[in-house]
Amino acid sequence: MLRYFYDNNLVAISKETPKDWQEAIRASGEILKQNKLITDQYVEQVIDDVKEYGPYIVIVPGVAMPHSSAKNEGVLGTGIGFTLFPEAISFEEGNPEKDAQLFFMLAAKDPGAHMENIANLSDLLMTEGLIADLKKVKTMKDYVAVMEKYQL
Repeated sequence: MLRYFYDNNLVAISKETPKDWQEAIRASGEILKQNKLITDQYVEQVIDDVKEYGPYIVIVPGVAMPHSSAKNEGVLGTGIGFTLFPEAISFEEGNPEKDAQLFFMLAAKDPGAHMENIANLSDLLMTEGLIADLKKVKTMKDYVAVMEKYQL
């Protein structure tokens, strides 16, 4: 799956840490917007959902999976974009369990594809040592090295 991100130009390595989680979600949506998979409308729906339901998108400490399945408005295609920030962003003040540095934004045209994306991403993230190695990535060369190490 790391190769999927790379081969489809769905990897973004940010040089700057966003000032808050809303900015982080907007930044993580950029790679999907560039690939014409989502619009700003979808990104804003994800932000609204987090405001309403809390930081459900932080699936494990350090990893966020921004997505919205409420209406699928603003979704033009199915895909997952990966954005890495230099530092973790807090979703819940004083709760480091709800900080995220790795953002995997999901977009799906239908519920089946949405569930498949979540399952594939969950399998990927259960790979021993992968999250720690991804957090150390600073350049695309680093990303390629991690991709080759895990052959994913």
